[in-house]
Amino acid sequence: MNHSDEASLSAEMAPEEFDGGTGVVCAILGLSFLIGAPGNLLVIWTILKHVKQRSHTVVLILHLAVADLVVLITLPLWIYSLAHSWVFGEACCKAMVFLIQACMYSSVFLLTLMSVERFVAVRYPFISAVWKRKQALNKLLLALWIAAFLFSIPIIPTQVVGDDSGEEHCLYRSYTSKTQELVCVLLETIVGYILPFSILVVCYGCLCSRIIQMTFRAKRKSTVLIASIVVAFAICWTPYHIGNILSVIILATEDSFKEAAEKLESVRSTTAFIAGAMVFISSTVNPVLYMFAAHSFRNSLRDTGIQKLFRHISSTSPGEGNREVSFVSKRHSSQISNSRCTTESIDQMDILIKMCENNPTTDTEMA
Repeated sequence: MNHSDEASLSAEMAPEEFDGGTGVVCAILGLSFLIGAPGNLLVIWTILKHVKQRSHTVVLILHLAVADLVVLITLPLWIYSLAHSWVFGEACCKAMVFLIQACMYSSVFLLTLMSVERFVAVRYPFISAVWKRKQALNKLLLALWIAAFLFSIPIIPTQVVGDDSGEEHCLYRSYTSKTQELVCVLLETIVGYILPFSILVVCYGCLCSRIIQMTFRAKRKSTVLIASIVVAFAICWTPYHIGNILSVIILATEDSFKEAAEKLESVRSTTAFIAGAMVFISSTVNPVLYMFAAHSFRNSLRDTGIQKLFRHISSTSPGEGNREVSFVSKRHSSQISNSRCTTESIDQMDILIKMCENNPTTDTEMA
């Protein structure tokens, strides 16, 4: 997001600055649509039709697939507009970018919630029993989606259709002041990237040693799968947010260090196209990761690997720790039972000894 003077336009991805890469970006977006849209549809269909007992982790995966699918179905319009021009009007432009932004927020919030759930289930399995309540999850999901749409509201007044060499493109943001631009960019990067990924790093940092030591293979598999989804999301979104950080630096230094700010702006503008394309790739990779994870589960045509994968996750979450809790509880109960048996045996022996001591028979009667 480039800074510009009051009431003027700022380009996220200026076509004239990246003409040579337009074909490459269109190819990337087309491939993302061809792989990601059917992949996420398959995930949604599999969970809704074949997974009857859905764990909280699988429900979160379902919502993540929906968010990714919503983003991906906008790709044909983007590809057409990049190859030609934007012909769908400014209202459609605002609505599409708003929807993509909301799905971006919801995706990172869902990943954060998924990782926190994983952390609690592994480290504090007894506490995770509270998380098993369906109403708690439904309330969290409702709050998550509402927050995602609320944080996306700044898109509505700032996203505009701009004219470039006689062609209109839905690639621009219009800010009325530096302060407005700074607030919008910082809000997007802090709430949509820095804070969530700080939580993710803490969760998986604490889980690293535990993942290796997990006694239940199913728990280890599902935890590693979710961690790989988080890593893929981070890789795809980091370039975009680096561009946002560069925008903040440019805003802060353009008055004092004009030449340096112009160089940074050139770098940001040049990489903006690729960064924008990688955002869409992030919505494509999750089904691919599920397929890799499900490969070892496939043993028949009727019951595919991805079906078994989600059933497997459902059978071990959210209280994957609950299996260990159950195991510990059974062991503890067994120890208590054995202890009671031992105590009863000792008590019976004491009674017999006392009866013998209090019974003066043997020698006296025989005499």
